[in-house]
Amino acid sequence: MEAMILFPAIDLKDGQCVRLRQGEMDQATVFNTDPAAQARAFEEAGFEWLHVVDLNGAFAGRPVNEAEVKAIFEAVHLPIQLGGGIRDLDTIIAWLDLGIDRVVLGTAALRDPALVREAARDFPGCIVVGIDARDGKVAIEGWAESSETTALDLARRFEAAGVAAIIHTDIARDGVLEGLNLAASAELASTVTIPVIASGGLAGIEDVHRLLDPRYARLEGAIAGRALYDGRLDPAEALAVLKDRRAAQKAKG
Repeated sequence: MEAMILFPAIDLKDGQCVRLRQGEMDQATVFNTDPAAQARAFEEAGFEWLHVVDLNGAFAGRPVNEAEVKAIFEAVHLPIQLGGGIRDLDTIIAWLDLGIDRVVLGTAALRDPALVREAARDFPGCIVVGIDARDGKVAIEGWAESSETTALDLARRFEAAGVAAIIHTDIARDGVLEGLNLAASAELASTVTIPVIASGGLAGIEDVHRLLDPRYARLEGAIAGRALYDGRLDPAEALAVLKDRRAAQKAKG
């Protein structure tokens, strides 16, 4: 098992750091009016990555919170994974040229799979596919539109494309603190060789311990959002659990 990564999420809406409930834009709770300060706090807490989403961009189909993303990038020295409103090659190139490490393609993955394959070929290690599922079916356009494509079928389309990872989000659990749907994410991870990141519903330290269960060994990590913001998940405790596992793995050789 590779080292499990815990990705703290910064979701941007109208220039602020928010969390949504099941993807509903009118169910947003503002947790920080200064996203760059939030990013610094996550870095100081010891996280190794940031997961950033331009929520307005996801609905608009183009970047909207560019200034805030750039401020986050300038505020920290962590690698950044960015999604929301990235629908064409020019936008992908613009973010990668800025220094963003990985861009997440969600709607584009369903509607323009050729773009994903081209980008993954031209920018190896930099393209992530976001698969957001409601009852197993893929949702797009900021989760406002549902499709008949299953998450498993969409993942299989990119098996040989060279994408860096798949982020699997269970929309029903997002922002409601009911626990990660690790069974569904693990099923996805067993279907393809692409690393899978679980997202949606991480509720507390119990979920972090669950991630280390051998059944979920193929997962690259998980995204934590509301639980970090409302204090249900202590960063130091969570990162210590993962650090202890890494130390144990090294000791085994």
